[in-house]
Amino acid sequence: MRETGFCRRHRLRTGENIPSIPQDLLLMSELVLPRFILSVIQYLRDGYTEPDSSAERDLQKVLQQLEPQISFLEELTKMGGAMRTVLTKILTNQQAFKELSMGQEENLFAKNNYDKYLSALKNSGLVSMEEKAQSAASDTPVGAEGGAEVLLGSAAPGSAAPGSPHETIKEEDQDAGQSVGQRKRVKLSSSTKDLCIIESLKHKCFLEEFLFWTIKYEFPQKMVTFLLNMLPDQDYKITFTKTFVQHYAFIMKTLMKSHESDTMSNRIVHISVQLFSNEELARHVTEECQLLDIMVTVLLYMMESCLIKSELQDEENSRHVVVNCSEALLKNNTYWPLVSDFINILSHQSVAKKFLEDHSLLMLWMSFVSFFQGMNLNKRELNEHVEFESQTYYAAFAAELEACAQPMWGLLTHCKVKETQDYTKTVVRYCLETLQIWFDAISFNDEPSPNQVTFHLPLHRYYAMFLSKAVKCQGLDLDSLLPDQEMLMKIMVHPLQIQACLSEIHSNMWVRNGLQIKGQAMTYVQSHFCNSMIDPDIYLLQVCASRLDPDYFISSVFERFKVVDLLTMASQHQNAVLDAEQERPMLEGALTFLVILTSLRIHLGMTDDEILRAEMVSQLCMNDRTHSSLLDLIPENPNPKSGIVPGSCSFEEMLSAVADFKAPVFEPGGSMQQGMYTPKAEVWEKEFDPIMVVLRTVYRRDVQSAMDRYSAFLKQSGIHTGNPWPPYKARTALHPCYKGLIKLLHCKTLHIVIFTLLYKIWMDHQNMSEHVLCMVLYLIELGLDNQVQDSKEDEEPCIEEHCHDSWFPGTNLLSNLHHVINFVRVRVPETAPEVKREAPPSTSSEASSYGQNLREAQVFSLVAERRRKFQEIINRSSSEANQVVRPKSSSTRWVPPGTPPQLVTEILEIRESMLSLLIKLHQKLSSKQNSLSASWLDNMDMSHHAHGDGITAIERILTKAATRSCQIKRSIQDICGKVSPPVPPKKNSPTDKKAMDKEERRQRARERQQKLLAEFASRQKSFMETAMDVESPETEAAMDLGASEMMESEVLYDCVICGQSGPSTEDRPTGLVVLLQASSVLGHRCKSEEAKKLPTCDEEHIYSADTCAVAHDVRLTLLQRFFKDSSCLQSVSIGWDGGVYMQTCGHTLHIDCHKSYMESLRNDQVLQGFSVDKGEFTCPLCRQFANSVLPCRPGRGSEAGTWHTRTNKKTSVLIKEVRDLQENLGLFPTESNLSKEMELVIEDIKNTTQKKYMDYGKNPGSPDGDFLFLYSVARTNLELELVHRGGNLCCGGASAAAKRSCLNQLFHVLAMHMRLYSIDSAYNPWTKLTQLTQNKEADGFDEESPEVPMLFRDVPTLLIIFVLTMPQPLRKEHFTCLVKMLYNLQFIQALAALSTKMSPEERQAWNTSGAIKKAAANAGMSSEALLSHIISEFSNSSNVYAVDTENTMLSSSVWSPQSIEFNLQQYCLPFLRLSCLLQHHLYGDNLTGCLVEEEFSSLAVCLGLVHYASAASNPVNSASCLEWVVSAFELVTQWCAEVKGLSPVQAELSLTLLVQDPQWAVPHLLQLPDNYNIIFQYYHRKACTACKKVPKDPALCLVCGTFVCLKGACCKQQGICECVLHSQHCGAATGIFLLINASVIIIIRGHRFCLWGSVYLDAHGEEDRDLRRGKPLFLCEERYRVLEQQWVSHTFDHINKRWGPHYNGL
Repeated sequence: MRETGFCRRHRLRTGENIPSIPQDLLLMSELVLPRFILSVIQYLRDGYTEPDSSAERDLQKVLQQLEPQISFLEELTKMGGAMRTVLTKILTNQQAFKELSMGQEENLFAKNNYDKYLSALKNSGLVSMEEKAQSAASDTPVGAEGGAEVLLGSAAPGSAAPGSPHETIKEEDQDAGQSVGQRKRVKLSSSTKDLCIIESLKHKCFLEEFLFWTIKYEFPQKMVTFLLNMLPDQDYKITFTKTFVQHYAFIMKTLMKSHESDTMSNRIVHISVQLFSNEELARHVTEECQLLDIMVTVLLYMMESCLIKSELQDEENSRHVVVNCSEALLKNNTYWPLVSDFINILSHQSVAKKFLEDHSLLMLWMSFVSFFQGMNLNKRELNEHVEFESQTYYAAFAAELEACAQPMWGLLTHCKVKETQDYTKTVVRYCLETLQIWFDAISFNDEPSPNQVTFHLPLHRYYAMFLSKAVKCQGLDLDSLLPDQEMLMKIMVHPLQIQACLSEIHSNMWVRNGLQIKGQAMTYVQSHFCNSMIDPDIYLLQVCASRLDPDYFISSVFERFKVVDLLTMASQHQNAVLDAEQERPMLEGALTFLVILTSLRIHLGMTDDEILRAEMVSQLCMNDRTHSSLLDLIPENPNPKSGIVPGSCSFEEMLSAVADFKAPVFEPGGSMQQGMYTPKAEVWEKEFDPIMVVLRTVYRRDVQSAMDRYSAFLKQSGIHTGNPWPPYKARTALHPCYKGLIKLLHCKTLHIVIFTLLYKIWMDHQNMSEHVLCMVLYLIELGLDNQVQDSKEDEEPCIEEHCHDSWFPGTNLLSNLHHVINFVRVRVPETAPEVKREAPPSTSSEASSYGQNLREAQVFSLVAERRRKFQEIINRSSSEANQVVRPKSSSTRWVPPGTPPQLVTEILEIRESMLSLLIKLHQKLSSKQNSLSASWLDNMDMSHHAHGDGITAIERILTKAATRSCQIKRSIQDICGKVSPPVPPKKNSPTDKKAMDKEERRQRARERQQKLLAEFASRQKSFMETAMDVESPETEAAMDLGASEMMESEVLYDCVICGQSGPSTEDRPTGLVVLLQASSVLGHRCKSEEAKKLPTCDEEHIYSADTCAVAHDVRLTLLQRFFKDSSCLQSVSIGWDGGVYMQTCGHTLHIDCHKSYMESLRNDQVLQGFSVDKGEFTCPLCRQFANSVLPCRPGRGSEAGTWHTRTNKKTSVLIKEVRDLQENLGLFPTESNLSKEMELVIEDIKNTTQKKYMDYGKNPGSPDGDFLFLYSVARTNLELELVHRGGNLCCGGASAAAKRSCLNQLFHVLAMHMRLYSIDSAYNPWTKLTQLTQNKEADGFDEESPEVPMLFRDVPTLLIIFVLTMPQPLRKEHFTCLVKMLYNLQFIQALAALSTKMSPEERQAWNTSGAIKKAAANAGMSSEALLSHIISEFSNSSNVYAVDTENTMLSSSVWSPQSIEFNLQQYCLPFLRLSCLLQHHLYGDNLTGCLVEEEFSSLAVCLGLVHYASAASNPVNSASCLEWVVSAFELVTQWCAEVKGLSPVQAELSLTLLVQDPQWAVPHLLQLPDNYNIIFQYYHRKACTACKKVPKDPALCLVCGTFVCLKGACCKQQGICECVLHSQHCGAATGIFLLINASVIIIIRGHRFCLWGSVYLDAHGEEDRDLRRGKPLFLCEERYRVLEQQWVSHTFDHINKRWGPHYNGL
């Protein structure tokens, strides 16, 4: 540890006044502990049985019995340094071990015990005893017996022949039976430096034996902890590390046999990471114990256990062995701990240098790497689809990454400076040697075997990466590290084969191998693998291309991609190897590969910062990315993301330079976005690089996505409106070493290919595509931008170039562009159109005879060309290698069955140059004749050429060419001038015609499809607007069914199942699709607007006493104490808690159709997110969740008019009519389907909520309770709609909630049901409202419990009861009459409540001032007069005001007429709002919007309480709305008398009952802290209230703040877990819980639940589910608002799609 880490008192002052430990203190432990440790060890020896022995093996049991002893040792280590010193002494004392270990002679147990130990030791070396005996006998070299020889370690340093095979492989006879998987066991040579690896272990002290048993027992946790706890002791640390290294081989053996290799691996690494991460210690052990040798040998030994013969290339005679990926060792990553230790020690510079200096070790390592070279070979299935898809490729890729690439990157970090040049040279040399051995072993010449591919070439990649580092960082010359040409040609073959196979796989040529081959192709380019796989491969190919003959290289590429036959001028050809539909993708693949090869600069000169930028841009262009996914997608090397490399740009800086942050937003559907990064505009404009995107895409669709985003950007910024082509991007300059790569672009072969392709595209040959043209143009442009500097070679006479010097004069692209080619000789099938023509008449003046044409006609055969080049190269390098060359491929061509027509040679007249073809293509693309005028070049503007389509690309190329050479400029002007309307290619052949027709047909089909799609899209859009408009209230007017009903004569409904339209009739009723849900949202309202805070410390609490539900409960209980139960149950509403809310999507269906629909759902076996047995279904049209159908009343609009008409009857007449209506309940309807359905819906409604929310009566199940429940349903729905409108009716119009409301239908169904209950006329509240009752004597109060006084009754409740119990439909005049009378009562209640708030003096004052006004004519319309009357009434009886004297003194505010008026209005508003809403639903009246201040007057006018005219002239005050039929004062006196008549006991409470404040704020969820850590710290340690333990999954209810255990068994009741229980109590089966340990929110709705998402996001706007990334999280206000809004509007079921059943287990 560093000195700086200590404070002054504890500085590391070794030896300075440190008190020494008193000797006698530790004497006891020194005497006892050796015996104690011995007893533990003897116990371990005794309990151990070998895994393969027949005895029952239970190591766990032994360990359990030892638990106390080992725990005791662990306790000792915690006693501090002194005790650890004693333990170290004992554990490392060799003398004590000798004496105690064997046991004394006479002790029999000890003897047996020791024997057991010895037998356990037997096989602890790498080679077991038996193998040793065998090898001693057969030590003669086995080379003669035909055993394969593998070089495993270079000769001992002194020996002269470095090639002598020191180690030989002995083929064991019993293995010969397995023909394929011939196992090879390597006999390790005795030249390995340290014999301790191979021999069995010998123990010298307790520590060694203790570790030995720890390994034998597969690393029990307790023993591991004890060994690690001792590490602070320095002496122990060194001894233990050496012991660990000495047991290393044994650990590996045990690990391979273990069944629990995963847990064992983790524990091994726990130990080794402590020991090997310390550079001092690692170096020490490397020097003293040959750690590196041990590690490499052990790894080799491990892999040798699963080798099989390689089948690459030559299946029979291959001498190469590879690991078998289907072995458990690779499948389960058992090698991982050893490899990770190796990587760990290589990270220390001193150790890595030792490794790189030790040549024999390097050679051993290379042979280890070569075991992976060519593993997991894929053979293309040509006939049947493969039966069993093996998934071994996971193991193969993981093995190459872990075991080969990671150590390679580790070594590369130490080869970054000039001083380490020699290391790099050594590695490169050994790579080449090993590669040569490999080529020999698989007997490879020059052709890879067809239809085989392996993605694993770690030797190639080692070579490539060290080359790259050497050139980039160490300034070495590339040529000094490269082998001869022949070797380069071999090296290039396999990486090229992989590139071709990638293209084949994407062209569906490997489809019979199953999906796994696609998986391999994806993994190969995937972000974690690409920098260790595809990048080195492409770099290696670039190196080969820059050093080999370009013609040879290009022809190899086209041959590998199997498109040679396609490259002919003829319109038809035969392809021996490809089907017709594979030709185009393969050709595109070949060209794209060439473009990548010539334009990628990752290892050819880009700096690390540029690479990081390019990677980032390519990922962002494919899709917007979150910060974490971007971190994941960008390869780790060369740029570690932590950004610790000095002088390089950090990840964050680069990100902010290329991208903009898009904060998380919401989409109307409710799907939540994360914070995303999106490319800046200038990045799209200047840096979008399609080539990099193609290289990095795992899915092909990402390339398309990048192009779509690019074109969207161009459209948006107005740069280009059409369909753009991938932009051409200028490249970083090449590093001088790689200049040879440019020769690829300037070689005749490529030019011939380009010319041919341009011609074919112009002639519309089949299998050409826009992509082909795009890539061809890209290559031309790359050639123009990268000119070859020196032109010396061109001047040397090339005699042997006679084959195609006739095509082009030189190799320079510029000069070849305008070279005109007149005739070409092609081989075509007899049936081709070219054959039927006459010999072309010579048109050119100079060609005088046909013969001459023949002579100058060009012949071109790529294959022959490549063979010749190959031959030359080989001859140059070795004259005797001639026999290698195989016969020309044309003769060995495979002839497909059904022999094709013979090939004949024809001569085509072409007379075009590349330039003229380009210009003609320009015309073709722009579909205009002479699209380029002769003067076109002079007024060229280069700036707008960067982005655009093919036309722009051709113009850009022509302009570039013209600026580079005057000759070209002249040619272009000539051609443009000459081009008369070109003669279209002759269409005399039927095939051509067919092709054209086909093209046209395709075009038409495409247009049709587009049209259809557009139509679908518009339909879908209009449907979405009408049906799914959950969140946007403004878009349409109310889709309110009530309003529409009044317009037509009879309402017609469309059934969404059978599609018929018709009225709802008695015998075939139609119903609305509805969702019924129990809701407690209203009950959670509070008085204050502020949301309650979530407690985050022990001092904070949440009290629920002030909620609406509690207040209403208290009130009902009070009433029930004193008054008659039936009367109580009609004086209040319930449903604040667990009320039933009903909403609809607005679609209707026949009820019989619905039944058959439900039947079909029941039989449907598909797993649905809902339960059909509970009546749940999704709307057949809009798929919204629903669980019932609400029957629609057969409505006739014609009568509705009369119900509406305003009559001028006097109020007194109306009152009498209302009374008659109430008494005459109308006839009971006849039994019909409709009435049955209505009863069923009532059942559904009752089943929606729990029993406890329905029975409030004293005798459960009484009709009164039922009555109360049903009218409360109406109340709940009205109240909730008010809440959704924001708590008032100021906004008017329709709201989103109104669109989902079905109150009109609901009222009819409820009213229909309510006819069963009649109100006894003696107790009818209507009479008390409108008449003075005669009997003022006290006889009414004789009963036990009186009726509830009018002043205590809830006015809105009375309104709903009246409306529901009167015959339907109700005339509007009667409704208005009801409202007027009830308003009087509400107003008097307001005055009474107000009077109780005053102080006695104020009451006196108001009493006297109002008394004067009583005399006035309309005193009944004056609030002051009425107030005075009430005060005087109540003052007479001592018991109303007397109670509250001390409280009222506190309100010091003085009441003014204005404040009284305001208070009265506020008090009456809730009643007016509900009445107005009810009127809106029953009669379809419009709600007019208004200002908040004018709400009262607006509602009063709407309800007809005041006339519009009078309201307009003077402001409405609350008293002017009154309308008394009888003397106001007498009626009030009568109402007050009911209260005064109460007994003194009840009087106590009369005050609280008078003051019922109906005003509640809108409901809110709890207010959460901004930082998630605050919640997490407090709650994740909080104990469960039931079992006092900390729950495993704590959760919080966001509605009331209760702390619950998710899935906790401790809090289960009757098999229901706590979250579900709580959701039933708190939210009537809707619960919103925050899971503390995951930061996500889950919603429980009834029997289903869903994951909602998280409201806490990190700094980059991303969720961190399960807190995996551990980033600081902050509250996202928008998301929380959306959650709250979904809760209040009951839309969880519609918006969240992924629901599952919870089976009460949450």
